[in-house]
Amino acid sequence: MFSKEKNLVRIAVLDLYEGQPNEGMRCIHEILDQYASERGLTIGQDIFDVRLKNQVPGMDYDIYISSGGPGSPLESEGSAWETTYFNWITTVLDYNTQSANKKKKHVLFICHSFQLACRYFEIGVVTKRKSTAFGVFPVHLLNEGKNASMFEGLKDPFFAVDSRNFQVIEPDHDRLESIGGSILAIEKERPHIPLERAVMALRFNEYMSGTQFHPEADATGMTTHLKNADKKNMVIRDHGYEKWKSMIEQLNDPDKIRWTYSHVIPNFLNNALFGAID
Repeated sequence: MFSKEKNLVRIAVLDLYEGQPNEGMRCIHEILDQYASERGLTIGQDIFDVRLKNQVPGMDYDIYISSGGPGSPLESEGSAWETTYFNWITTVLDYNTQSANKKKKHVLFICHSFQLACRYFEIGVVTKRKSTAFGVFPVHLLNEGKNASMFEGLKDPFFAVDSRNFQVIEPDHDRLESIGGSILAIEKERPHIPLERAVMALRFNEYMSGTQFHPEADATGMTTHLKNADKKNMVIRDHGYEKWKSMIEQLNDPDKIRWTYSHVIPNFLNNALFGAID
């Protein structure tokens, strides 16, 4: 358990990448290392391979971060690993509702995990997009988001890396209210397209939040990744040269991805460890 005296924090990272090469896990590790260094903490990180090894953490961690991942958040319904994952969410919920447990467990769901959590809590429609969302996009804060500690210091809109074929739309506001949740952010407005905007960030309850974008994406690493010949050619093939060029430019704008990277997850950690009040 987290001890301010010992400055020791235990964090469980739930890896949903199914063994596929990715930048997400590297970015999460680096944010946690930087956070520990800047605040004089010792952070112990344990990784749990959810999809390949059916692993989930126990309740002996201070904080939980659940990653993005490939594939459909719908096709896993009824699978062994998803059942285990959903049972883990139930376990955390049960722990947090027990008055004897004074120090609550905070969870951050990212992208694929966010979509799964929306299915678990039954708070919206998870559906395939008409086209892939890939690039750097503005994210618009709602009133609840403007007052949320996780987005403290961010502009409205702020910019984030988005990479997904699925989305969460048509949120059930009554259901959200009944579980203590709220919508924090939605995707960019597209007046010329008659489609509902996707939910981009939620508070599921007082201790569980999630983003459909990637707050862990770092400008330097992502730039290097996108300049790799194979990745560059793949992006140009699938999305065009202008999309690739735009991503490189926006990744290195200090007011865009660099700002999001340095605020969202650190703010989440501050709230989980030191009780920042939304």
